[in-house]
Amino acid sequence: MQLHGQNIIAGQSQAGAGSTFNGLNPATSAVLEPAYQEASTEQINAAVEAAAAAFDAYRHKSADERAAFLERIADEILALGDELLQRAHAETALPLEARLMGERGRTMGQLKQFAALVREGSWVEARIDLAQPERAPLPKPDIRRMLIPMGPVAVFAASNFPLAFSVAGGDAASALAAGCPVVLKAHPAHPGTSEIVARAIATAAEATGMPAGVFSLVHGTSHEVGSTLVKHPLIKAVGFTGSLRGGRALFDAAAARPEPIPVYAEMGSINPVFILPGALRERSAALAEGMKNSVTQGVGQFCTCPGLAVGLSDESFTNFSDKLNELMADAPTATMLYPAIAKSFSDGVRKLAHLEGVKTTQAKQTAEFGKTHASPTVFTTDAATFNAHHELSEEVFGPATVVVACDDRAQLESIARNLEGHLTATIHGTPEDLKEYVTLVEILATKAGRLIFNGYPTGVEVCPSMQHGGPYPATTDVRTTSVGTAAIARFARPVAYQGFPQAALPVELRNENARGVWRLVDGAMSQANCGE
Repeated sequence: MQLHGQNIIAGQSQAGAGSTFNGLNPATSAVLEPAYQEASTEQINAAVEAAAAAFDAYRHKSADERAAFLERIADEILALGDELLQRAHAETALPLEARLMGERGRTMGQLKQFAALVREGSWVEARIDLAQPERAPLPKPDIRRMLIPMGPVAVFAASNFPLAFSVAGGDAASALAAGCPVVLKAHPAHPGTSEIVARAIATAAEATGMPAGVFSLVHGTSHEVGSTLVKHPLIKAVGFTGSLRGGRALFDAAAARPEPIPVYAEMGSINPVFILPGALRERSAALAEGMKNSVTQGVGQFCTCPGLAVGLSDESFTNFSDKLNELMADAPTATMLYPAIAKSFSDGVRKLAHLEGVKTTQAKQTAEFGKTHASPTVFTTDAATFNAHHELSEEVFGPATVVVACDDRAQLESIARNLEGHLTATIHGTPEDLKEYVTLVEILATKAGRLIFNGYPTGVEVCPSMQHGGPYPATTDVRTTSVGTAAIARFARPVAYQGFPQAALPVELRNENARGVWRLVDGAMSQANCGE
């Protein structure tokens, strides 16, 4: 496929007249062709207006038609073959077989999961309360409620997943599944990969009879592109995965609009790990090995990278800490996704290394100067020092973690209680540990969206029960998830229909349950017809 470097507005490539930028191979620093054109305000407006024009037609497509569209996107991505993987490898340095093939499979898998969800139909959460005209002292009206799509959605691709959290990733897939057209802001770290996937979506839309404005792709490196998109009055919601600073800027811009809109931003998280005494006595060396693997997996560029390990100061915890320091010192340096991430990581490591009372251990292998290399790093300290320096509890995005030794249980639980919001919190322990530290579990349930027992947070299963979200600053809406089929609810809103005749109701709310969806009828779940 010949890449053109243009924005894709309602399925059509459009040249721009503004500034350009190129992708970069982070492993070699080679500039990649072609140059990509920053979207103009006129192009962004055109993309949003096309999405708004497509909304009525798209939301009235049948569930089978929308599902077929999602499945066709997955098929078109697979049909791209090695060309897609090779470009993604060139732009990210992520390994082909160990990472990118799996990420392509995850991208296709989540599209097909959403297709199955849409086709089954119960996600609309239909609720029916039948009329009781004879009820005294006042008759009860017929009221029926369900979720409907919100409207055009702006989605911002993530830097660290060029496929699964990018152009056809979870945010875009869930919005399209809900019935919302998408305007996608590509990430400048992998513009070529973004173009290839966007063209596959455009092909799928045409092949399945979707309105052209159902999907558009805009490029840009400036904040103005994102800001213009979020502020457009026809955009009704935003999906974002990235930094706290970026997510908060979009959230503030959306809140300042004359019509504020929801921003579902997944942002920073250090994903604390609490290691309890029983587990340490049983397997301190194995815990250190698992922690090191989780911290360095993907060069630490996962939003679930464990950036904090906490335990009680004793011989077993010292053994764990010493072993982790040893393993991290022997870990190889590796290439990060792009220069801005590498610089941010280096700056964060340097800031923590200068703190008094913090021991710093870095990989012995020297990172190559001028390359986007990162050296795995562990910082070791005590609870008093940790509490005195808030920066130790802030995310350093990359292969780094902080180990904190506590004097007693009260100090350990105090650290947990003072944590900000996170995507995950992990506990390693025995069944007896869990009984003794039940208060810790309760505290962590208020701090994270996913609690993990005797595992590691990296590796997010895409399934209906997954919760990938948490209290601020992990996300801007603690009630939602960006992974798993429950993500569809972000881009839908409830509407109640009171006193409507059957023919005027959405099919999911009629007495005859033609689609066989699960509905709450007079307070009881049912797939049966009602009101007869």
